[in-house]
Amino acid sequence: MRIDLHSHSNASDGTDPPAEVMRRARAAGLDVIALTDHDTLAGIGQARRALPPGLTLVPGMELSCRLDGHSVHLLAYHADPAQAGLAGQLQAITTDRLRRARDMVTKLRDLGVDITWEQVAAIAGDGVVGRPHIARAMVEAGAIARPQQAFTPDWIGPGGRAYVGRYALDPEEAVRLVSAAGGVSVLAHPALPAREWVIGDEVIERLARAGLGGLEVAHPDQDGAQRIRLAALAASLGLVCSGGSDDHGALTGYRLGCETTAPGEYERLMSLAANAH
Repeated sequence: MRIDLHSHSNASDGTDPPAEVMRRARAAGLDVIALTDHDTLAGIGQARRALPPGLTLVPGMELSCRLDGHSVHLLAYHADPAQAGLAGQLQAITTDRLRRARDMVTKLRDLGVDITWEQVAAIAGDGVVGRPHIARAMVEAGAIARPQQAFTPDWIGPGGRAYVGRYALDPEEAVRLVSAAGGVSVLAHPALPAREWVIGDEVIERLARAGLGGLEVAHPDQDGAQRIRLAALAASLGLVCSGGSDDHGALTGYRLGCETTAPGEYERLMSLAANAH
């Protein structure tokens, strides 16, 4: 079995509709795909309706968290978005995403970038608005050549001239919310080299005590040494070793299936979700 537990559609900041993500997943030879859009399950219905024969869909999302002023992402699988506590927090996060995006557009215009909020909103469509939508608008305006160039101190990278912070959950609270909603959580890409800080072992140990189910060990931007360290830490804490492509369509070069989760680890994770239910 080939299992990719981290992907995005245009329900958040991916470039392709959920149905197209499902088609590409099967074409990539995957047996299981998790759709994990940022702070929303809005794409799951379309994905289910378009599911090709032989492909299993795991409903998920990537929750926005913040610890000591730094961004932390939590993958949540099989959580009920109608559960009161989780639903309230998702509403708060997505509402503040709109405020933040508008403020960043204003800052960019003050810096001479000829983009509008209407342009960004059109790119986002019905999806949860995020910085990648602003980056794509900047490309259209000719301010940068590629979306990745927006995520620097010059523009909308952390601490950048047009960067604006936003509301996010404490990761321990997020882990507990996911568990209360009948889901299981995995800490996403905990060792990205681009981070300006490192998620320490003591933080991961604290999240494990709160109910964290796993660590994303296999990720395109985590090297071999980081994977060995994370796998050893996961084993010592009894956490699942997860893996996924973190595919965003055209933004990441259509890489579904480039990283996967071992079948045994997937079964462990789904058992944890079943127990949570």
